[in-house]
Amino acid sequence: MAVSTTIALDAMGGDQAPDFVVQGADIALERMPDLRLVLVGEEPRVLELVAKTRRLRDSAVEIVPSDEVVGADERPSAVLRRGRRTSMRVATDLVANGAADGVVSAGNTGAFMALSKFLIGTCPGITRPAIAGFFPTLRGETCVLDLGANIECDTENYVQFAMMGAIFTRIVLGLETPSVGLLNVGSEEQKGYQDLRDAADVLRNRDMPLSYHGFVEGNDLATGSVDVIVTNGFTGNIALKTAEGSAQFLTSLLRDSFRSSWMAQLGYLLCRRALRRTLGRVDPRRRNGAVFLGLNSIVVKSHGGTDRLGFANAICVAANMARFGFLDSVREELSVQGAVQDRNSVSAALP
Repeated sequence: MAVSTTIALDAMGGDQAPDFVVQGADIALERMPDLRLVLVGEEPRVLELVAKTRRLRDSAVEIVPSDEVVGADERPSAVLRRGRRTSMRVATDLVANGAADGVVSAGNTGAFMALSKFLIGTCPGITRPAIAGFFPTLRGETCVLDLGANIECDTENYVQFAMMGAIFTRIVLGLETPSVGLLNVGSEEQKGYQDLRDAADVLRNRDMPLSYHGFVEGNDLATGSVDVIVTNGFTGNIALKTAEGSAQFLTSLLRDSFRSSWMAQLGYLLCRRALRRTLGRVDPRRRNGAVFLGLNSIVVKSHGGTDRLGFANAICVAANMARFGFLDSVREELSVQGAVQDRNSVSAALP
């Protein structure tokens, strides 16, 4: 008999929590009926919402009480000191203790990363975890990291992110030798910060299980010129929010245009299937659920402003990673390929 996958949910994290968390869990259960979910949060509120669902109320859902919540503006250091009974801490503890296979939260990103790193720890050889997600492109999808965990990065971080991104893309998309680019202000070798140029030298000269493309620019996020784009968390998060905002802006413009006249409405009727398919490709909810790469367990960050559909997708990301043995594959790749070197070996490879 197959063992079910257990995912812990921070029910109180996010702009509209716990409503969208419970509703998203109900949708995820529809997609994966054998999924076991543990909701951590204010028990009376969560129970009331669960009772209104179609599938969750009849499942073996477990509710772990927690009356404290991590604030959106709280510093990670403060959460580490005082947040032992917060819903985010308790949910992450479930994974750290082996009671769950993965954890999902839409709460404070910095606090979630700090708690995950402190409680779960990083894979051998990884100095900093990175947030990775997929962007829609003209060619399909491109993995981008870091999306906000590490504001400043050095040469070693960029190299490690490139290796983790390549492994992640190889496992998830099935690409044998993913192409990797470093996001920069130009494609010329002399441009960018020194750490970025040094990382380019390492990736160019070291024998690695990836295809180093070179520097890429902002427009490559949409064209899909490479399979993996590496950057620091400051730039990556701005790129993510810009892409999401642009998608929402264009969607709003199209809706207004098709409502502007009866001729426009007739045009919509003729092309609505193609239009829905196109808008679906750029809908941020479809790709909601960024992965914290480099940790010893599965940790998925949902967008704080998502809705129930987006949160359901984040749950499914965590569940699929657990079911397909993602962490085992990552550890095997790191071991076989020698993907991540210690600080001394990175330094030695620099010119």
